[in-house]
Amino acid sequence: MIFGSHVVVYSEDATADRAFFHEILGFSSVDAGQGWLIFELPPAEAAVHPADGDVGHELFLMCDDLQAEIRELGAKGVQCSTVQEARWGSVTKIRLPGGGEVGLYQPKHPTALNLTSPSPTSSR
Repeated sequence: MIFGSHVVVYSEDATADRAFFHEILGFSSVDAGQGWLIFELPPAEAAVHPADGDVGHELFLMCDDLQAEIRELGAKGVQCSTVQEARWGSVTKIRLPGGGEVGLYQPKHPTALNLTSPSPTSSR
């Protein structure tokens, strides 16, 4: 039985990105051994999109008030890209210290999430 999902974020500076996930995003973690942190993420959903050419994967964090999240991240010294309005949501990108980026968006579409219980980051 499938009980969850595991997201892998590749980084040129994994230590800095792990600190970002913990200190800036407030995600709790467990040490899987030798400092290899595994972070608890908010509830997740998956979508399958058609692709032309190279196939890749992206990580988007979701929020219910994008402008408030951008302000909160800005207060922690994090710069977000210009907000793009898409049919499916308002989207920004967050540059990680290790050179990668993750998306952050406020969905305009129905979500598959059951939000009756607090997310692991709701106490930030």
